[in-house]
Amino acid sequence: MQFRVSPNSLRNSLSEEQWQARVDLAAAHRLAYMHGFSEGIFNHLTFVVPGSADRYYQIPFGMHWSEVTASSFMEVGIDDGAVKSGEGEVERSCYCIHAPIHKALPTAKAVFHTHMPYASALTRLEDPRIKEIGQTEVGLSGLIAYDDEYSGPALDPAEGRRLAGVIGDKGVLFMANHGITTVGESVADAYDRLYYVERAAQVQIYAMWTGQRLKQLPAPVVEKTQRDYRDDHLYKGPTPSQRHFDALKRMLDRKEPDYAE
Repeated sequence: MQFRVSPNSLRNSLSEEQWQARVDLAAAHRLAYMHGFSEGIFNHLTFVVPGSADRYYQIPFGMHWSEVTASSFMEVGIDDGAVKSGEGEVERSCYCIHAPIHKALPTAKAVFHTHMPYASALTRLEDPRIKEIGQTEVGLSGLIAYDDEYSGPALDPAEGRRLAGVIGDKGVLFMANHGITTVGESVADAYDRLYYVERAAQVQIYAMWTGQRLKQLPAPVVEKTQRDYRDDHLYKGPTPSQRHFDALKRMLDRKEPDYAE
């Protein structure tokens, strides 16, 4: 199966914003594979097509994240799950999880769902919560919603609508006995959350392995740290999440520049 068309002919048919969205989403797939976030050919990273309210980008079912490029993506209808542009098959659970979230949450331009090992390990626990035991954990804690219900693979859009209700105004969802979903207004926002949630989960699991009691930060320190994380007045220009993603893309440019084709 041929998964992509000529990059030059495709690029010429798109707006600059649409092409950049494809480049960033392709980078996110490659980086997620490099960071160990992916699981086989499943899990999904999607983004609403710029200038459209009823389509999102999705890779064809069967494509590995290590081979995704900007020209790989299909445009899939949010309402009907049909391929509107590009070629390939729509993986069912991607549509059933992502399309309803894109539709229900205006800020969810990017929806990233993975089975990352450390964060997914926490979702298997009776208490999956990220503990407020360090500044990264505290900075994330106010962004996380927890879903305590798992009823099997998501093969009906009703499940995506339910998950959208659980996420609400948060940016990260811990899915019981399953995995993680992050949302954001940009690819950079969703990827930054994915990266730091996995780091926080990894550190927490390492701390738990010692068998010692976890050291909870005092409430005043938690409150101050959360305020500091929300306050961007120290920086001008791009947000910290955008700076992080741009740095990761520079690394990718040196290693695998073909993702932008």
